[in-house]
Amino acid sequence: MERLNDLAMAYRLRLRRRRLLARAVAMRRQLTAVNNRTGQIACGDILCFATMRNEAHRLPHFLEHHRRLGVAQFLIVENDSSDGTRDYLAAQGDVSLWTTAHSYKRARFGMDWLTWLMMRHGHGHWCLTLDADECLIYPYHATRPLPALCGWLEAQGRASMGALMLDMYPRGPLSTHPYRAGDNPFETLCWFDAGNYSMRPKPDLQTLWIQGGPRARMFFAADPRRAPTMGKVPLVKWHWRYAYVSSTHSVLPRRLNHVHDRDGGELTSGVLLHSKFLNTVVDRSTEEKRRQEHFANSALYEGYYDALAADPDLWCDRSTRLRGWRQLEARGLMSRGGWV
Repeated sequence: MERLNDLAMAYRLRLRRRRLLARAVAMRRQLTAVNNRTGQIACGDILCFATMRNEAHRLPHFLEHHRRLGVAQFLIVENDSSDGTRDYLAAQGDVSLWTTAHSYKRARFGMDWLTWLMMRHGHGHWCLTLDADECLIYPYHATRPLPALCGWLEAQGRASMGALMLDMYPRGPLSTHPYRAGDNPFETLCWFDAGNYSMRPKPDLQTLWIQGGPRARMFFAADPRRAPTMGKVPLVKWHWRYAYVSSTHSVLPRRLNHVHDRDGGELTSGVLLHSKFLNTVVDRSTEEKRRQEHFANSALYEGYYDALAADPDLWCDRSTRLRGWRQLEARGLMSRGGWV
């Protein structure tokens, strides 16, 4: 019976994946090309995909960090920005840019747009899918670029790598730590929660649902099951028939979600340093609460937005200062998984 149930679930997920691909094809009409440089993509290039709105202050560091890691081209959808994001991206020689004023929420939080671009341009490439406030790090990232990491993963027979999204924050009220475009945000956002994470399996998608960090501690303590999930699968050797289900938290086919060893061992994994808690989040939270574009059930998050707008101090006496990837590995937040 268990085997039959699993086969039935696999069939339903196959149909779901086809519907997601069909949605992406339909949503392609919402995108207008600003600069399409995809003709420059070469065999073996590592690509980065992102949807963003009003992220001009983060972009210099975001782009430079991932260039250093080995991203050859960025394929970005700009969603009705008003702060110069579009012009900045259009001027970058390694960015292919599309723009849209359509609803981010109705496009599955941007994933329909990115799925179309990945169908067209990501097939056969290792693809890194990120938000503008995420910076990937992994074991040896300062000395071994992404081509080396992806080569290692392929040698292990893997087509995906998982990463924990790690909320980084300053000490003191958020507004007291101004950020200047181009600076490394993690010089100020240098604290994290090291040990308050919970995990539970999701049998349908065969993922691990990971929750915790300062958002669970500060904003969802009364109902931790509503806290954001922190596990992601941002790096995938893409095929045009693949599709992300919920942001990059899960992907179909579900074998790509097998980024944790089920037999007690460890698989190579990374961390997404999350710069959400820059000082700009204080004012931005009021706008996002009004727009209601970032959560499927926005009413559940009204108190969360109000708490951010109140300029909180996320630091506590159990906060840990970031020292480097080896520290994160020692804490069990990333793993070399045999990569030496």
